[in-house]
Amino acid sequence: MKFAVVGHVEWVEFARVERVPEAGEIVHAREVWAEPAGGGAVAAVQLARLAGACTFFTALGNDELGHRVHHELARLGVRVQAVFRGDFQRRAFTFVDDAGERTITVIGERLGPAGSDPLPWDELAVADGVYFVSGDADAIRAARWARVLVATARSLPAVREAGVQLDALVRSGNDASERYEPGDLNPPPRLDVATAGRLGGMYTLAGGEPERYPPSPLPGRLEDTYGAGDSFAAGLTFALAERRPVEEALAFASRRGAAALARRGAHGV
Repeated sequence: MKFAVVGHVEWVEFARVERVPEAGEIVHAREVWAEPAGGGAVAAVQLARLAGACTFFTALGNDELGHRVHHELARLGVRVQAVFRGDFQRRAFTFVDDAGERTITVIGERLGPAGSDPLPWDELAVADGVYFVSGDADAIRAARWARVLVATARSLPAVREAGVQLDALVRSGNDASERYEPGDLNPPPRLDVATAGRLGGMYTLAGGEPERYPPSPLPGRLEDTYGAGDSFAAGLTFALAERRPVEEALAFASRRGAAALARRGAHGV
């Protein structure tokens, strides 16, 4: 099966601390590391691990760090199709505290791919599943050539402009910036999923009533919450492309999200 992710990536520096410092306070990090992360990178690595391969359509900064991101994602098994745009690669700094919560500061403009970029968009016509994280309306129109298209609610403006139907829309039910209401998209998604972390979440099939899906147990000690939502979405994309029933696909996705909670940072390496 063929999978792709369309979206952005950040180079993220992580620092594990007892708690996030208050204004003017100094805290000491017990552990630090850095890796390519952000919604697109997290999902692309997860799909590469699930399917054996995944192509990542993205835009990178044309600097040393942007080229390092390309190299590191390739090392993690992702086939990167990127344009190098602008002078600086977007970065982020993330505190991971003893409660497992992640607190993120983003530095720089998000670089998402555009449909006009010289990327092999025609490959998406033979893709079994695509997860869309960021990009313009033409990029999501190209992504719609895939048999299954899942998108995050963070990309709602592009989806609305493109006027395509999603097989699934995934959003955090606890994040006001990812709010979705019936009528926000025309046509509406075939499946709307609102995650709620350790509580499971809700899902609504087009024309149906909201139903709850249960959480999956944590497969180990809680490390941090970074990337859990996009790991869930990658799992849902994979399972829907395998033509699993919705309830089974959600259970599979929930297990991928739970697994993310038990790994360090974006990829557990």
